[in-house]
Amino acid sequence: MKIQKAAEDYLEAMLMMKEKHGYIRSIDIAGQLGVTKPSVSYATKRLRENGYITMSHDGLITLTDKGMAIAASIYERHKVLTQLLMKLGVSPETAREDACKIEHDLSPETFDAIRKCAGITAE
Repeated sequence: MKIQKAAEDYLEAMLMMKEKHGYIRSIDIAGQLGVTKPSVSYATKRLRENGYITMSHDGLITLTDKGMAIAASIYERHKVLTQLLMKLGVSPETAREDACKIEHDLSPETFDAIRKCAGITAE
């Protein structure tokens, strides 16, 4: 399941919106990611074409099983890495920002080793 980092960011943001609001709307994704509505429209079109999301007639977005698997994996990495960085003394804001940069590039082996060594689970 190798997809572009930007697509991973969109899927992760969608999962976060679903957890926070109970629904996913393009306008909320734009705000979460700090991008324009046209950028979200383009990204959601590509994600829909590749089977990661569906969209209802009223504009609500739903993650497919395929999209949810990627979103959940990236979001877990984000939460675990944020916790690890905070354990090291990094401020919460910086830890979240840095975790976002790191989460895409770690191999599964390295991520599993970090999680095991640090004794951290996604909360």
